Amino acid sequence: MALSKPSVMDFVIAVDGPAASGKGTVASGLSQAYGLPYLDTGTLYRAVGVSVLHSGGSPDDADAATTAALALQPHLIDADMIRTAAAGEAASQVAVHPDVRQALAALQRRFAETPGGAVLDGRDIGTVIAPDAPAKLFVTADPEVRAARRWRQLISQGEPVSLADVLADIHRRDERDKARAAAPLVRAADAVLLDTSEMTIEQAADAARRIVEAARARWLASQPNG
Repeated sequence: MALSKPSVMDFVIAVDGPAASGKGTVASGLSQAYGLPYLDTGTLYRAVGVSVLHSGGSPDDADAATTAALALQPHLIDADMIRTAAAGEAASQVAVHPDVRQALAALQRRFAETPGGAVLDGRDIGTVIAPDAPAKLFVTADPEVRAARRWRQLISQGEPVSLADVLADIHRRDERDKARAAAPLVRAADAVLLDTSEMTIEQAADAARRIVEAARARWLASQPNG
């Protein structure tokens, strides 16, 4: 169902959640429904991680990761290169460095300030990047469900990985994301929880639209011309 687009400036939708929770699918669908530009902020961290690996460095090296983050040119990111299991692990490693997060935060905030609004998904959109976003969702799912989703994705890409290894990676990334000192993964106080564990893609998209529609109605009512 086509939705009317917001007629007031700067309707930002923040979608946060752990790896393979479905937040990217949800955010992309909301972008299409509302005609708003979309940024998957995880691609930035993946690109930084891949850049460090390709230069022969370690994603755990804060200086190397920060150098890569400062040199990042988003329009040159190779979508295929950053969707591997190794890229995901490297992204989680570089994301713990405060200077990396600071460098990439500037890019993300500029995107969030796009006239008319935007949709962003990541780990700290609703808490750090766009804390005043009118619509916030925290998308999650059981670790086993998320691991199965990621495993199927990687297998379809030709990566010979086991489900057990992917589940272990999911647990490792969850712990790293939650424990890091800089912008840890946490649900914003005003974010609506969306658990997609037992949802189809269509059901998750419908639930997300209903959440955003409620937030949008409140936001429009608060505008001077509301």
